[in-house]
Amino acid sequence: MRRITLAVVVVVVAAAVWPSWESSARSAEPASNAQGDKAAEDDQSDTSLGLGGILKAGGPVGVLIILLSIGAVALVIEHAMTIREGVLMPPGMADEVRELLGQGKLGPAQQRCRTEPSFLSHVLEAGLAEADVGWPAVEKAVEDAAADQSARLFRKIEYLSVIGNIAPMLGLLGTVIGMIFAFQKVATASGPVVAADLAEGIYLALITTVLGLIVAIPSLAAFAWFRNRVDQLVAETSYTVQHVFAPIKRTRTARAPQGPLPPAPPPTGGR
Repeated sequence: MRRITLAVVVVVVAAAVWPSWESSARSAEPASNAQGDKAAEDDQSDTSLGLGGILKAGGPVGVLIILLSIGAVALVIEHAMTIREGVLMPPGMADEVRELLGQGKLGPAQQRCRTEPSFLSHVLEAGLAEADVGWPAVEKAVEDAAADQSARLFRKIEYLSVIGNIAPMLGLLGTVIGMIFAFQKVATASGPVVAADLAEGIYLALITTVLGLIVAIPSLAAFAWFRNRVDQLVAETSYTVQHVFAPIKRTRTARAPQGPLPPAPPPTGGR
């Protein structure tokens, strides 16, 4: 279900970005001049600093960075929709399960957890499965389930960190490739080479670096924010679970079998 949601978000973002990208690319081209030369117009379009000129100068590497940016936006939207307190800890579930446990209704409490899958319900269900064994087993099952669910959340937001690290590397790759072509153009020039020819190729090559940084900085910032958010929600869930299992903890601790009494000291005879 989450993969379907993410795919739908990607399609919606791409559909929203593509028309504006195409219209910006068209508007960035210079107006045709009846007395100008067509080659001069093409050169002016290539060296334009507008959005269309930047995207055109980025080349295939720039297209990859744009795709990464679309993926990053889709991930941020999906995480904002799913990594929320109301989704990870459904309202009312903790109080209902605690009330059922207080009444000794273990089966209905497990059924209540299964009706609304979430971070909290998985942890509670893992603890309820070990309720008959004893409180140490319940506590261990709760800790393992919480660690597993939190690891899933961290792996989920890790893709933003991957995009934030890959985007500037792709930008650097595009810059190196662009500078290679710029120096090759200078090397194969038949006439005298001026500094403007070299500067033009270098500034076009640096565009991919700018695109990579534009994608990387927000992606890493979003990753840091969601990581802190996950830490906060995991801590709140752990506290809530301890509160829910308080009736079981009191019952199982009170019924815990006591160890054998120590042997009585041997009688001492008086002289």
